[in-house]
Amino acid sequence: MPQLGYGVYQTPPEDMERCVLDAIEAGYRLIDTAQAYGNETGVGSAVRKCGVPRGELFLTTKVWITNAIHTYAGVQLRMECADIMKKQGYSEPTGKAKITSAYNLPCRYVLHTVGPIIYGPLTLLLCD
Repeated sequence: MPQLGYGVYQTPPEDMERCVLDAIEAGYRLIDTAQAYGNETGVGSAVRKCGVPRGELFLTTKVWITNAIHTYAGVQLRMECADIMKKQGYSEPTGKAKITSAYNLPCRYVLHTVGPIIYGPLTLLLCD
């Protein structure tokens, strides 16, 4: 695995394919991305078009933990959460929690909480 990679965080989706192609042409073989960046389509398109064998490219990514939780728990967990929010009638405030059954997960319950939510740039003051 290459020690130096090209990160695509905050690259606009409309520029993604071109930027990744340029990075690969410049010699990068590691592309770092994440589901939260919302630019998987451009990364994938560049990988297909670049002409470098797929086995020579390393793609690292991060996915939302909720994908795994909801996938393994089953649709019942997602439906119970949706039902709770519908009955509640408003978004859950930061720091408050709800508890649901765990369904197919290897535990009895899942604790759902929100936050913290940070607006604007992160500063050292917010980290204390």
